[in-house]
Amino acid sequence: MEKANSPSLQLEQLVTQPISVTDHEDAFSYRENLIGALLAIFGHLMISIALNLQKYSHIRLVSCKETKAYFRTKTWWCGLFLLCLGELGVFSAYAFAPLSLIVPLGAVSVIASTIVGVIFIREKWKPKDFLRRYVLSFIGCALAIVGTYLLITFGPNNHEVMTGENIRKHLVSWPFLLYMLVEIILFCLLLYFYKQKKADYIVVILLLVALLGSMTVITVKAVAGMIVVSIRGNMQLGYPIFYIMAVCMVATTTFQAEFLTQASQLYDVSQIASVGYILSTVIGITAGAIFYLDFIAEDVLHICMFCLGCLIAFLGVFLITKNKRKCVFFEPYISMDAMPSMQNLHDNGTAVQPELKPSFSYGALENNDSISEIYTPATLTVVQEEHASCRIMSHSKSE
Repeated sequence: MEKANSPSLQLEQLVTQPISVTDHEDAFSYRENLIGALLAIFGHLMISIALNLQKYSHIRLVSCKETKAYFRTKTWWCGLFLLCLGELGVFSAYAFAPLSLIVPLGAVSVIASTIVGVIFIREKWKPKDFLRRYVLSFIGCALAIVGTYLLITFGPNNHEVMTGENIRKHLVSWPFLLYMLVEIILFCLLLYFYKQKKADYIVVILLLVALLGSMTVITVKAVAGMIVVSIRGNMQLGYPIFYIMAVCMVATTTFQAEFLTQASQLYDVSQIASVGYILSTVIGITAGAIFYLDFIAEDVLHICMFCLGCLIAFLGVFLITKNKRKCVFFEPYISMDAMPSMQNLHDNGTAVQPELKPSFSYGALENNDSISEIYTPATLTVVQEEHASCRIMSHSKSE
């Protein structure tokens, strides 16, 4: 009996008892997800405020009488600082939370831009105009907030250490190689139709942006994760894969900006924001699920609720951007190609109406002396009528 109650036997029983680490892992996953989500939300908020500050700075300069460069204003520099701070926050978020969780949080930027835009509006409105103009935006903001909450709550909990060896294994895995093959083929086909067939549809251009964006978010997470692991003590900057990922990140970001610039010249910004967000989010989540295996250990309920949160966020962003007021540019003159009886050109370059004289003149300034008689316009009888006590006069021009 004394032997059974000895301290050594009690210690042995404590050691042999199984220790559950599920609660510790869940707490760690939730904390990492929360840190990444908060960093992403903070970054998107700062980016929205920064862009609105810079836009406000340009508007002030246009309305001001004195000519002053935009980079000499404090408002523009404040916006640039907040923009860099926001980009740093979004970049850091990829190092903590899974890729499939950070990508949909771009809806926060649309919500913040709507709210900040309403604050900066300086116009009088009536209650009827307010209901017609802003109710859809408020409903969209509410739906986007609900979708964001579901995304954070039911987001994936895969937290893999971003070491150079792990990233190399993901790069040579057959699911990712198959995904890259399909993406390259699709990208080449879209680029062919866009450049050669002139298929400049908004879906085509933004699909090119989304395909490039999927590679951007993969490389951003790899670079950010390896930097954080190196800061924690396990140096990863000596791996060549780190610099390969960094170069791919810069290259894909540059080409994305180029295609977005071309899209902004053809379509409205609100359409680009809604369609681009939906396409980029869907393809980005697919890339994260294939490359980083974000949903490999998730149950069906969490995946379904995560997809529901994405759909609600998509609907909210669509409602927000649908009610944006389009800018109508006023032209105080008539363009020359729109004037009647002026020379127009076909696609092949042939003139519809030949030039009658080498000098350019039109209207009352035309000199018709050198034109042959065959081109002389017919002379019409001019009749002037005067009512009441006025007389009627008529005369014709004789040759």
